[in-house]
Amino acid sequence: MSGYRPTHRLSTPQTATAARPHHWFTFFLTGLALWACTALVTFFTDNSNLVPTIVLLGSFLVPVTVAIWAYERYAADLGPDRILACFGIGGIIGVLGASVLESYLLSPSVWMHVGVGLIEEAVKLAALVTVSRRLRVSGLRHGLVLGATVGAGFAAFESAGYAFNAVLSIQGLSLNDLVETEILRGVLAPVGHILWTAIIGGVLFRERRGGHFRFTVPALLTYLGVSLLHALWDSTGGIAVWLVARTTTSAFQRALFDLGYMPDPTSEQVHLYTAYDAAGLLLVSLVGLLWLRLLLRREPTAPIPAQYPSSPA
Repeated sequence: MSGYRPTHRLSTPQTATAARPHHWFTFFLTGLALWACTALVTFFTDNSNLVPTIVLLGSFLVPVTVAIWAYERYAADLGPDRILACFGIGGIIGVLGASVLESYLLSPSVWMHVGVGLIEEAVKLAALVTVSRRLRVSGLRHGLVLGATVGAGFAAFESAGYAFNAVLSIQGLSLNDLVETEILRGVLAPVGHILWTAIIGGVLFRERRGGHFRFTVPALLTYLGVSLLHALWDSTGGIAVWLVARTTTSAFQRALFDLGYMPDPTSEQVHLYTAYDAAGLLLVSLVGLLWLRLLLRREPTAPIPAQYPSSPA
């Protein structure tokens, strides 16, 4: 294979015994402590100047931690500048592209979440290709890391928008809603955008040849698959409402609904909705994690992805 650098296998003694740094854990604990302290100070002092700090710390903490963990564990040879570019530039390109396309292409309908999934996964894929086209590497594991990093950037900037909207209310700034939103999105971030973009990134880089991306049948099917997972994720709330209505709605509630009134849900229905919604998110997450595990198991002793000669700037 003339022109290619020699590669080492992950099972070689040098790789197997090399000590991996654990900066991700220190970063997470430090960031979590700073976020908690900022939230507490804001609650006790009512200093609204600290709200942007809460928004930024809470929105970026988990995505940045995941990106650092993936980089340290699987792709330290890429260099931190590449990870930073994928996170920052890739994330911003993704949220901007999604905002423009969703504004012009989508309208309320039963298929809206399918459209959101197709658009957001497409713009993240385009962002990944844009920021890594000159990076002369291929292989599943590098693709997983770079895809996860772009997904983490997208998740961080998107979560910042949700947190900003949550803190605004008719009564003024709602710190409770802000904190609850950031905790929920932080917990779910690794099994949402990060996981989906990691999967498509891994397959895309696995199919790469000679430094050129190839949108092969496996890559296209993977894109459609993660878009479907995305759509199901966004639809769990609506599906939960439908299931509750189908299984617990009383005759009185149906009569009110037929007259054009929205009946108040009972306490049982509220708890049942929460259970259905959580079960749906868990199911989608498990499917995504199983998919990722199957990808990794197919290449248990895969070599470190080949590095090609760098292209001219």
